[in-house]
Amino acid sequence: MNTALLLPLLGYIMVVFAGALYAYRKRQKGDFLTEYYVGNRSVTGFVLAMTTAATYVGASSFIGGPGAAYKFGLGWVLLAMIQVPVVLFTLGVLGKKFAILARRHKSLTINDMLFARYNSTSLTLLASLALLLSFFIMMAVQFIGVGRLLETTLNIDYRTAVIFFALTVGIYTFVGGFRAVVLTDSIQGLIMIVGTFLLLFAVIHAGGGVPAIMHKLQNIDPHLLTPYGIESRPLDFTFMTSFWVLVCFGLLGLPSTVVRAMSYKNSQALHRGVIIGTVVITVLMLTIHLAGALGRAIVPDLTVTDKIIPRLMIDVLPPAVAGIFLAAPMAAIMSSIDSMLIQTSSTLIKDLYLRLRPRAAINASKIKRLSTLATLLMTLGVTLAVLNPPDMLIWLNLFALGGLETTFLWVILLGLYWKKANATGAIASMLTGLSCYIFLTAEGIKLWGFHAIVPSLTLGLAAFLVANPFGKQKSAQSSA
Repeated sequence: MNTALLLPLLGYIMVVFAGALYAYRKRQKGDFLTEYYVGNRSVTGFVLAMTTAATYVGASSFIGGPGAAYKFGLGWVLLAMIQVPVVLFTLGVLGKKFAILARRHKSLTINDMLFARYNSTSLTLLASLALLLSFFIMMAVQFIGVGRLLETTLNIDYRTAVIFFALTVGIYTFVGGFRAVVLTDSIQGLIMIVGTFLLLFAVIHAGGGVPAIMHKLQNIDPHLLTPYGIESRPLDFTFMTSFWVLVCFGLLGLPSTVVRAMSYKNSQALHRGVIIGTVVITVLMLTIHLAGALGRAIVPDLTVTDKIIPRLMIDVLPPAVAGIFLAAPMAAIMSSIDSMLIQTSSTLIKDLYLRLRPRAAINASKIKRLSTLATLLMTLGVTLAVLNPPDMLIWLNLFALGGLETTFLWVILLGLYWKKANATGAIASMLTGLSCYIFLTAEGIKLWGFHAIVPSLTLGLAAFLVANPFGKQKSAQSSA
């Protein structure tokens, strides 16, 4: 075991647990559900920006994304920058209206919002099942990512690494709840920014400078230097358009980021969050993907491309610095997984259990036990599921991402901005979009060359518009 890398990582984990204990003490002073799931709606602008950005930047961005850039070249770096408006889209389009409605209806989860807007138990049940399935897959991606990261850098067994991570993130999430998540996300976001800058600088230095690296990439494959990537799988217009829909526009329907719009303190916090978050996403996307693309000149023979960032850490950074940087991808992964754990816990307890048994909310101590138990059980389930991982994390993550977007995007957007939207149209959209996405992905069908997300969202919108006139209109007050 590489103790030079392990000690800084353990120090970072101690800081994370300190944040969780602080959040636990704050939690004792307020309503449990409001505090545990949305941090008592008191998130400041800086924290809002960091938690929104950090939640989005996970194993796929820190492990899978650079792995794809290693394989496809600089064209993938250009493609990754499509994600820059993520925070602007999420908080700018949804933020203010979402927060107003959440406070009006006292909503704590995305499904609370959907029930208040559409007044449909069937819709809420369908949304909950889709969320649980997709989040399970996305959490599995994060666990696999950290397993490979620690396996490569610390030279420990993959399964041991996964269990160590599961214990860490599971305990601090269930102890501190949402407040612990956003506080640690702020710390993790700063660590990610510093870490990616250090790694990119070290890669360029180890490669002899940018001109020398470009020359080496040219000798490996000239297509690595073009906007369209390697010749066998070009990053053409249809691919780029599909990717933009999947990882930028479609994120308006991603519950783990959308729920941040329910937690901020005031309008000033929202505006600051949009600006700071966009800057953070820009820096992280550029530096980490560029490190992966340029890293091929230093490590040209990887068979599992997802290991490029861990390999670069070992090869180009001094052991002490590498140990500090190890906290950066760990931070990215932990900041995504803790948010998903809170979301799955809230779905199981708040959206399903309490909706079916509303009188159970009277017993506050029981709800506390069930909420924390749900967090731990989901952590255990994901841990068991990832002990034998697949290759190329990014494709598995994108599949789950698309499943959530086809389920929630039009239901959220039209529910907020179209007064005539009703449950019939929403359910038709969810079923059509999700089933189409699963079918096209499973069969490998690309209509007109586009990724399955594009026709699935198009058909989902069409289904909403066609079915909506057959449903009962919701009162204008709920959608104002």
